Parts: sequence; structure tokens; C-alpha cells
Amino acid sequence: MAGVMGFLEKVEIFCFAASYGVALALELVHLVAPRPILRYVGLGFGLAGLLAQAIYISVQPVPLGAPAGSLLFLALVLAVFYCYGTVHHFRLAWGLFVLPLMLVLIGLAVLLREVGVSREYEGAGTWVLVAVHVATLLLAAVGVCVGFIASLMYLVQLHRLRAKLPPGQGMKLLSLERLEAMNRRAILWAFPLLTAGLLLGVALQIQGGYFGEGWTSPKILSGLGLWIVFAILLYLRYAIHVRGRRVALLTMVAFVVLLVTFVTPGHSFLPGGTP
Repeated sequence: MAGVMGFLEKVEIFCFAASYGVALALELVHLVAPRPILRYVGLGFGLAGLLAQAIYISVQPVPLGAPAGSLLFLALVLAVFYCYGTVHHFRLAWGLFVLPLMLVLIGLAVLLREVGVSREYEGAGTWVLVAVHVATLLLAAVGVCVGFIASLMYLVQLHRLRAKLPPGQGMKLLSLERLEAMNRRAILWAFPLLTAGLLLGVALQIQGGYFGEGWTSPKILSGLGLWIVFAILLYLRYAIHVRGRRVALLTMVAFVVLLVTFVTPGHSFLPGGTP
């Protein structure tokens, strides 16, 4: 058992990042010179990366409350999304959109490995409340990432249709209607989870006796900004029935705000902490 654990502990971020990089390279080659075998091999590398990443997160002490842990968890969920989408939509250029996002998240996680758990998670509230708070925000972030991918695909497909490219030329994507539906489901999924996560964060502050402290923190302001962007998205989509390109662009703005929320330093709710 000790030997197995020693082997598992040798799995590093480079292992799964390199696997995803090779899978992306094969997708790019497949785009230029389509060969089904390239996509099969790329999927194999993607599955190997998924396994290595799951082992890394399970073995290494990377808490989900830390920026690096959150980013790696998002990348792991997107890896599952990539593998499922590649199998389910084998003829579509799924990996060209999901794999780069995964690599960006992993790269940010590497840059933020030394940043510890945000002080708002230390000593504030019960561990159950903290766990639910972190889980709801992470699940909301997954929805934002899926919405971003759908929006990016939508804009590319819209450009292809406006350019009147032949149907069999270049990358193959889902129809605009299906991409719009994917984006809509992602927004409807993410918004209530984000709202619950923010409300739980307020409850943690109240329970810890720090309510009203640190409200000018960039992390809090960016989190509130993300909620406002999603509220605007829902208003545009369901109140005035705006669709298409504008919703896709605003979803991409929400993703950028999400990244800002993850990479900004956490604030402190504990005496002696540094905001």
C-alpha cells in the first residue's frame, strides 16, 4: 500500500497538463487534416489526463477553498465535460474549445499555488456551512464555464454562417439553436447556485462576528459584480427577450469576472489578518 501511495504522490500537474496539451495539438492537426484516428488518440490522452488529475487532487493537499484548488477542480469538471462531449459529439470540434480553457485554468492554478485558503473560511461558522458555501460557488463556476464555451462556439458558428462558408468546410459545430439552449441552461443553473453561495458567505460573516468588515475587498466586489452580470443576463433573456450575440458576449464577460474573482487575493475576517 505504501508503494502504491508513493507512486500516486509522484503525479504532478505537468502530467495531466501535458496530456491535455497533446490532446489539443491532435485536435488542431485533425482540423487541418481530418483523420478519425487523431481524435481517438486525442481522447485517449484526455482520459489519461483526467485520471492523472483526479489522482493529483485526491492525493495532494490542495484545499478547494484555495484559489489553486478551486481552479484545478473546475479544470477537472471541464475534463469530464470534454471527454463526454467528444464521445457524444465525436464529429464536432469539441476539444478545440474546451481544452484551451482547461489549460488556462491549470496555468492559473500553477501561478497561484502559494496562495492559501481565503481567511473567510478559517474559523467562521461550522465546517458544514463552509463546505456548502464553497461547493455552491464552485458549481456555479462550472455553469459559468459551460456558458462561456457555448457562447464562444455560438460566436464562431455565427461568423461561419455570415461568411457563408460551405457546410463541410472547416470545423463542425452544433447549431446556433442548440448552442443558445446550452448557454441558457448554464445560466439558469449557475445563477441560483451563485446566489446561494453569496448568501451563505454573508451568513458566515454574521456567524463569525465579522459582518460589515472587508466589503471593499476586490474578491467580494468581483463576486457581487458576477452576480449583477448574471442578473442582467436573466433580465435580457426573459424580460425583454434578447437573444443571440449580445447574450453570448455578456456571458463571456461573466466568465472574465469569474476569473478575476478566483485570482484576486482573499480578505480576512480574523483579527490581525491582512485585507
